[in-house]
Amino acid sequence: MEIFPSQTTQRQNGASAAVTDHSVLTADFQTFLQLLTTQLKNQDPLNPMESTEYATQLATFSGVEQQVRTNELLETLSNGFGTLGMGQLGSWIGMEAMAEMPVSFSGTPVTLQATPADRADRMELVARDAAGTVVQRMPVPLSDAPFGWTGVDLQGRMLPPGTYAVSVENWSGEDLVDTRPASVRASIEEARLIEGRVFLTMEGGVTIPADAVQGLRQRAAD
Repeated sequence: MEIFPSQTTQRQNGASAAVTDHSVLTADFQTFLQLLTTQLKNQDPLNPMESTEYATQLATFSGVEQQVRTNELLETLSNGFGTLGMGQLGSWIGMEAMAEMPVSFSGTPVTLQATPADRADRMELVARDAAGTVVQRMPVPLSDAPFGWTGVDLQGRMLPPGTYAVSVENWSGEDLVDTRPASVRASIEEARLIEGRVFLTMEGGVTIPADAVQGLRQRAAD
């Protein structure tokens, strides 16, 4: 079952929304003209509505109409830019990206990376399973150099295959300075356009926005 709507469905929904907005706008404009005509017919002959007031009302509605049309144009342009971006990202398929994202663990070591926080004198890696339970805590080098995560639990046993949230805690003595997700390297399997934004599906099924990618390189030969 497809989790995200297809591009065809999105275009149909966008077209339906545009038709609906235009229909509502047209109906409102007709209602405005009817009310204005009724107001002119029933105005006090001794105190008629000034032309400036009429012009103000008409200009106000025209401004709203123009704003709606501008919003529709901007949405169309935005969708166009999103499609262009996805086309360019097609060359990313099969490459290895680095981003802050969950780890899809299959039993083989995973390359992680973290940047030490200011004042930190040590860092600890914390891994949590899908239920949010801490399954591993271990010290890691106080460095921004990549390191391998072998995926073992607190008892030293290999974790079962699955998706794990891996973060790095920065400590200064006994004080927790900062906690941030670890950056993970994984292969890109698919690029998709979802509501005007490009998302990447990584190996293991993890999905991230394309603008979350911190680095990109050719995948190493197996």
